[in-house]
Amino acid sequence: MTLQIKFLGGVGTVTGSKYLVDTGEARILVDCGLFQGYKQLRLRNWKPLPIDPASIDAVVLTHAHIDHSGHLPMLVKQGFKGPIHSTEATFDLCQILLPDSAYLQEREAERANRYGYSKHKPALPMYTQRDARESLEHFRTSPFDKKVDVAKGVSATFRKAGHILGAAIIELETPAAKIVFSGDLGRPMDPLMFTPATISQADYLLVESTYGNRQHGERDAEDALEDIINRTAKRGGTVLIPSFAVGRAQALLYYIHELKAANRIPDLPVYLDSPMAIDATEIFCKHPECHRLSKDQAKRACHVATYVHEGEDSKALDYDPMPKIIIAASGMATGGRVLHHLKFFAPDARNTIL
Repeated sequence: MTLQIKFLGGVGTVTGSKYLVDTGEARILVDCGLFQGYKQLRLRNWKPLPIDPASIDAVVLTHAHIDHSGHLPMLVKQGFKGPIHSTEATFDLCQILLPDSAYLQEREAERANRYGYSKHKPALPMYTQRDARESLEHFRTSPFDKKVDVAKGVSATFRKAGHILGAAIIELETPAAKIVFSGDLGRPMDPLMFTPATISQADYLLVESTYGNRQHGERDAEDALEDIINRTAKRGGTVLIPSFAVGRAQALLYYIHELKAANRIPDLPVYLDSPMAIDATEIFCKHPECHRLSKDQAKRACHVATYVHEGEDSKALDYDPMPKIIIAASGMATGGRVLHHLKFFAPDARNTIL
């Protein structure tokens, strides 16, 4: 029995994860992510895959982050017709992330056509919101720890990976070997997410190594937040936190709720200024089976903030002189609402950009 694993992304860089497993009787793609970051990486998203997408029998998804899922609409657009297997929470998050990815591409193409800075006439998005919605129709969800058949002679089992809601380590069993894909892994003692599952046996193991040359700092996150928030509030400033919408925003809400409940910080108003983070937070509360918090704990943590939906309400926060905490996307401060907050708050030394 033959077995080949081809790396179509996530090699030489940390995005664009795609692993093609070919047993001779079935082709399974583990993850289908977009390349992100520098332009030379993003250009790789436009290159055709070295295989016909229609020849792939199934996709198995470790988690919803765009560098693992964001190429799915393109795959379907180019002819893939099989199922996309994931956990239920991963599917729920993809229903937010994939249409949003398409919207951003549509908006960028529209801007390129309006201002004429693309060599393509007209500039087109890689895929549209309609393409994203069509890809979502291919999803099939499975619970953790239950073996599911994904293609001829091949089964997959999702094990908890921590990291973000629904994230999974994938045990892929083929006639020739058992292959384990770690996906992105969470911390062992994370206060919200479960410790990654222990895997006892594999013939081949593919492990995330993005931060393999670093160690986590020993300072407690709550202690650090307490110190920063108190120092900023004492000088009458605002704490502005650029945050990833999925995972990081929910962790921040939890920490801030715990600090307030223990009277370790003043009762400052907290604003979650990201429609996507708001949606992701509501999904977090929907899936208590995926994290350590009870339904009541999750509800209290998620309600520590005022949700800011409208753009005009977001801009109004800049002109409120009272000390406060603003959690806004994007986490890398490369776009989104956080940019206009940075422009307003960064020049004033009373404020903190965290």
